[in-house]
Amino acid sequence: MNSLADPYISPFTWRYGSQEMRTLWSEQTKRQLWRRTWVALARVQSRYDMVTPEQVADLEAHQTEADLERALALEAEIHHDLMAEVRAYAEQCPIGGGIIHLGATSMDVKDNAAVLQIRQALQLVLERLDALLAAFATQIERWAEHPCMGFTHLQPAEPTTVGYRLAGYAQDLLEDRTALRSVAAGLRGKGFKGAVGTSASYALLLEQRATPAAFEAAVMAELGLEAWHITNQTYPRRQDWAVLTALSGMGSTLYRFAFDLRLLQNPTIGEWSEPFGKKQVGSSAMPFKRNPINSEKVDSLARYLAQLPRVAWDNAALSALERTLDDSANQRVILPEAFLTADELLLTVERLVRDLHVNEAAIDRTLAAYGPFAGIEPLLMRLAQAGADRQAMHEVLREVAMRAWAEVEAGAPNPLVALLIEEPRLHPYLSPDQIRAALDARAYVGDAPERALALARGIRQTAATREQGQEP
Repeated sequence: MNSLADPYISPFTWRYGSQEMRTLWSEQTKRQLWRRTWVALARVQSRYDMVTPEQVADLEAHQTEADLERALALEAEIHHDLMAEVRAYAEQCPIGGGIIHLGATSMDVKDNAAVLQIRQALQLVLERLDALLAAFATQIERWAEHPCMGFTHLQPAEPTTVGYRLAGYAQDLLEDRTALRSVAAGLRGKGFKGAVGTSASYALLLEQRATPAAFEAAVMAELGLEAWHITNQTYPRRQDWAVLTALSGMGSTLYRFAFDLRLLQNPTIGEWSEPFGKKQVGSSAMPFKRNPINSEKVDSLARYLAQLPRVAWDNAALSALERTLDDSANQRVILPEAFLTADELLLTVERLVRDLHVNEAAIDRTLAAYGPFAGIEPLLMRLAQAGADRQAMHEVLREVAMRAWAEVEAGAPNPLVALLIEEPRLHPYLSPDQIRAALDARAYVGDAPERALALARGIRQTAATREQGQEP
């Protein structure tokens, strides 16, 4: 067996994810949860006189003393990680060591412990997500009414507001939050049903003093976890798929925000940019560069996260009959790395949102260049209101717009307003001042500010409800 001090270190060991999340998915934490599960099992067995109170007390006394080095040495000999931990634990417990794992199969312990890890990890993810939503709410409130050019098909379209654009990401994150909370609320462990899920071993030990279902419920209550009613050797592996799918869904929202930030940081637009430290180096060859490295990292990691549900899908679909072991090795990778990836994404995006730089001069420049084109739609409606033929005016405005667009492409200032004021086919319907007013696209943002602010209020109200402990 390789040593844990092997020269290769995963980037998740030190670069990506928080120490808090790494600790949660550590070998030490996992083995402590295994021991917690064995103690819960022994406590309930003691109620039915299967084991003695003294044996339980011995296990409890050494529950937090997992010796990873000793367990790994034993595993190198016997090639079974859980039985190695059983033996290492038993060596520490001269009175209770002989009853550890009585009636259980490996997955009675591993699967319940894994769900406890997943539940804690989801809670941490939700805390990170709530912090990010609070950062979004602050920026939405700040920029709700500030007009900027909207883009469709990556082409200038009509104005929106900076806050309304931000509210779009936040709204998706609220949906992601709902999905993650739903998954967390529905988490269930395998329970204690033995090798193929029939509870035969527990039925034998109970000798009709209680039903296996009642016994299982008592042990699961010790763990604070519900059990699936039907299992085979493991809990249904579609549960992992559901968890990773929810994380991946959140990743898609974070990807989109980061991708848009990368587009807007392009100097040809230059309206948004990442924070850039005074001593930060943008390029080893080009000292002037200010690359959006954090947004690029977000998109890179989110792209990885998006692939993990597929592995979980295969684990669920391809587990033959009562269980095959071909999920075990990749589970050691996909569960911790999915959560560490999500952790890194949320922490990074929170910093990006909190310290987002909005370049108002660049926004004004883009509006000056392309905003008049966006004014064509309200002008068309004003012309129709004044009695003009809508279809005929559409063609007139299209012709003039194409002439103006050609000059903009050549690098000249946008002449559209002047061309339309001078267009004689409009004069029977609107005065020059009316034409100019209709073309002022800065005011053409509808109720975007109100909708953005309402979303921010919703985020604040959710946070207040959560802090008061009233969230369902």
